[in-house]
Amino acid sequence: MREPVGRLDDLARAPGPGDRVAIRNDRGAALTYDELDRLVNGCAAHLRRLAPAPGSTVAVASVLDPAFAVAYYGVLRAGHVVMPLIPLLREDALAHQLAAARVSVLFAPAELAARVAAIGDRLPLLRTVLDLAGDEVRSPLTDFTPEPVPSGGLACVQFTSGTTGLPRGIRQTHRNLAVNAAQTVRAHQLHEGSVTLNHLPTYHPMHLNSALHAGATQVLCTDPDPIASVELAGRVGATRYYGLPVRLTRLAADPRLAGTSLRTVEAINSGGSALAVPVTRALSHHFGIPVLQGYGLAETSPMTHCDQPDRPKPGSCGPLVADTECRIVDLETGKVLPPGERGEIQVRGPQLMPGYLDEPDGAALDAEGWFATGDVGYTDDDGYLFVVDRLKDVFKCDNWLVAPSELEAVLRRHPAVADCVVLDYPEPFSGAVAVALVVPRTGAGGDPADVSAVATDVNRDLPYYQWIRHVQAVPAIPRSPSGKVPRRQLRDEIRGRLTLEDLAPGAAPGAA
Repeated sequence: MREPVGRLDDLARAPGPGDRVAIRNDRGAALTYDELDRLVNGCAAHLRRLAPAPGSTVAVASVLDPAFAVAYYGVLRAGHVVMPLIPLLREDALAHQLAAARVSVLFAPAELAARVAAIGDRLPLLRTVLDLAGDEVRSPLTDFTPEPVPSGGLACVQFTSGTTGLPRGIRQTHRNLAVNAAQTVRAHQLHEGSVTLNHLPTYHPMHLNSALHAGATQVLCTDPDPIASVELAGRVGATRYYGLPVRLTRLAADPRLAGTSLRTVEAINSGGSALAVPVTRALSHHFGIPVLQGYGLAETSPMTHCDQPDRPKPGSCGPLVADTECRIVDLETGKVLPPGERGEIQVRGPQLMPGYLDEPDGAALDAEGWFATGDVGYTDDDGYLFVVDRLKDVFKCDNWLVAPSELEAVLRRHPAVADCVVLDYPEPFSGAVAVALVVPRTGAGGDPADVSAVATDVNRDLPYYQWIRHVQAVPAIPRSPSGKVPRRQLRDEIRGRLTLEDLAPGAAPGAA
């Protein structure tokens, strides 16, 4: 297997024959490895003229297009720091991220450039906005001398999803990202003959870096229709299919699924948030291949765990990737817990960030280099990780730990429930109780199901401290582009609407 590169933009140089296709999309655009490398040189040369001093932060809109790869590596080859920017963000989030990272140059498609121009008065450091479809990313150059950067030098600023507060900027080094690309290649069993299909709303550097590290071909599916992505996978001979839980869930529920197949795909990989076990099993059964999920955070560049195709465990994030450590610690004492016991997930490894923006290196780590993820989970006897919930989302009812994600899994099995989210609601005697927002399933006649009896039905099989005390029907559950639910926002909204009188009576505190 190819060793980790010393600097991340070296991934744009082919590990084998340069005439192989590196990246293509479903609209006909394609780049060989040699073409990609020459375009990266041209982009870097243009940036060198715009910003001659190395170390500037340049944002690149993460559109699902080969142009993103050219600009991403071009920024790095010019000696600058790249900041992937999700083009779906609203204006306040755009302003926050561009200002916090001190971005001076932005590559953006026309629509995003217009929205950024409207908030230009909030971005005094932003000097130049370049067209992502312009000559800056389409002018090849054979020779270019890269700006020297150490492997531990800063390569990227990646922002967290921000579902529980303002997104934080995470500093990632060339070594962090290069090592994780190699770890991902090994965990996903990629090689030069692999063809990876990305059915994602935006381009994630993890998929870009790992495929190029392997010398594979990546195919970008921009059509949001899940069946179109399956058909494209068949036409291009994809060997790996990458999707988000929200899209895979739609695929599993699509009535057209019965007429589809994935003849060449060896595994489906899901990431970004938890994939429901029934969806995992349904897709695995239909296609006859494993459906796998991994675990990681932007702070870990991003992956630390990945389920294994030869021994998958539905609901698990799998064992550790290479050269990585994990431990589960008690939420109150910090004591390391044995397999099977739930606590906070902590990780350590070479892909771990040096720190957040405007924070000294190592400030987010403990004295032994462990990073506290803020997620709650456990490992089994085989070392497979099961993530229960976010630490900020779990709550206590009568001192019992309640994980909303577990209750959501139960609710989704109810025939009247199409989608749901469970939130905690303050209760003076128990501390907090569970309430649910539910999207009713539509029947054959087009009418939504009655959800009034859902709580009574599911509570029969739950211990009293997990009882759902209120169900409210909603038309849809909002989610971020990566499929994450803005729980804090929904929690604030429902607390503004409900009163204690709206809650169904619960068992007396301490009841069995």
